[in-house]
Amino acid sequence: MKYILMDYVSEAGWPQLPRAEQERWLGAYNAYVEAMAKAGVLRGSTGLQPTAAATTVRVVNDRTQVLDGPYADSKEQLGGFHIIDVTDLDAAIAWAARSPTTLHGIVEVRPLHDQAAHEREFGRAALKPTEREDHA
Repeated sequence: MKYILMDYVSEAGWPQLPRAEQERWLGAYNAYVEAMAKAGVLRGSTGLQPTAAATTVRVVNDRTQVLDGPYADSKEQLGGFHIIDVTDLDAAIAWAARSPTTLHGIVEVRPLHDQAAHEREFGRAALKPTEREDHA
């Protein structure tokens, strides 16, 4: 089963860490990602640009609204994520608990939709395949 592990941290806290602590954390984080890859559970992983680079889009009354910044203003921000494929939620939680992110933030674990099962339950979306890929 596939899960997404989302790393939430305080962006403002990173620059305040001493350089040695930043390097230690980055080393631990790289080792964590490498361990997931070696275990064969890692399906994807990336970091995100700071929330200052975010753009939020919504449509209200058929009018597109574009806002600078993230959707939510919170103490912690989504800094990156990993997609893993493991046997069950307990295995996903075990990988999340190993994340160095838990030293300065939290890791949210959430199951991903099984696309085939989702389509069996709800039917195929009305969008064309290329549109589905662009908006999925």
